[in-house]
Amino acid sequence: MIERIEDFLRNAKYPEHCIHCEGIDGRIENPKHHPSYEFGTDCNLSCIFCYSKIAEMRGVVIREGYYGEMNPKAITISQFGEPFYYGAEKLLSVIRGLRDIFGDVRIDIQTNGVIFDERICREADIMMISLDAGSREKYRRICGRDAFERVLRSIEMSSKLTYTSVRTIFIPGVNDDELERIAKISALAHELFLQPVSLYREQEDLIQSVDLERAESLWEYLEVASRLSEIADVRIPGCLLMNLRRFSEENGVENLRYLRRNAIGEVPKIEREWKFVL
Repeated sequence: MIERIEDFLRNAKYPEHCIHCEGIDGRIENPKHHPSYEFGTDCNLSCIFCYSKIAEMRGVVIREGYYGEMNPKAITISQFGEPFYYGAEKLLSVIRGLRDIFGDVRIDIQTNGVIFDERICREADIMMISLDAGSREKYRRICGRDAFERVLRSIEMSSKLTYTSVRTIFIPGVNDDELERIAKISALAHELFLQPVSLYREQEDLIQSVDLERAESLWEYLEVASRLSEIADVRIPGCLLMNLRRFSEENGVENLRYLRRNAIGEVPKIEREWKFVL
């Protein structure tokens, strides 16, 4: 297992979405996520791990518009809410408006894949489609809607039109038995972006279901990522990959088994300044 994890850390590529992110530049002390364009927190799913719902519960207001500097290399649409929920025409207008302002900027769409429009795929540089189950029933239980087949079609069609990343949250105790099926589905796309789950104190039922010991073990996470990499092109968050490589170089890969993460997180917030709305 040590050799497999060592090989994974050595050979893993950064997710395409992480290119140009401050998080993979070790010289930046307090890195921020990419600039983003937000519509709001509305969504057509009700995922058990959703941080947008927690943000609403805590009174966080997401104002529509662009957040970031005026010289971006990449823009994410969006970190909160489902962009397709607000209509494909509006989303298309925003993409084109951002290109009018910023020129040849990379546009990354973060979506649950329930709604698909090939015009968006042709305009976007990266489509990031969430898939946290490998079966119809488990998808319904995790995401609150019977839309599994629609998401599979979106992944298949998107992968033919633009760079497509399948984004999966690793939730020990909840979707462990789904991961190999997800990886096989992700083989249709360009990469499988595997992220460790973040939990919030308001999610009492989810916390009871999750194997917290495993959720906080970076060794467990790397073991799963390295195993799935035999099926699909698995990527892990660039900032995490950079730091794990640094740690293993200084302390040895075998000592990664003692590293823990705090799975109980704070709700992500937009750290960049609001600039305008289209």
